[in-house]
Amino acid sequence: MAKIQIPVPSLEEQARIVAILDKFDTLTTDIREGLPREIALRQHQYEYYRDLLLSFPKHEEAEK
Repeated sequence: MAKIQIPVPSLEEQARIVAILDKFDTLTTDIREGLPREIALRQHQYEYYRDLLLSFPKHEEAEK
């Protein structure tokens, strides 16, 4: 076992990985932050597509 070499990333790379994992952990486990934000994003997406669908001209108006 003593002869096995395990590559270790630089401290900067380790810090970057930790920051990504911390953010992921917060978004997936903190119901006060992650879930409400996701709900708000889906609501915004729903409203956008709803407005897009409802803004098409009616069939009769399009033929004129």
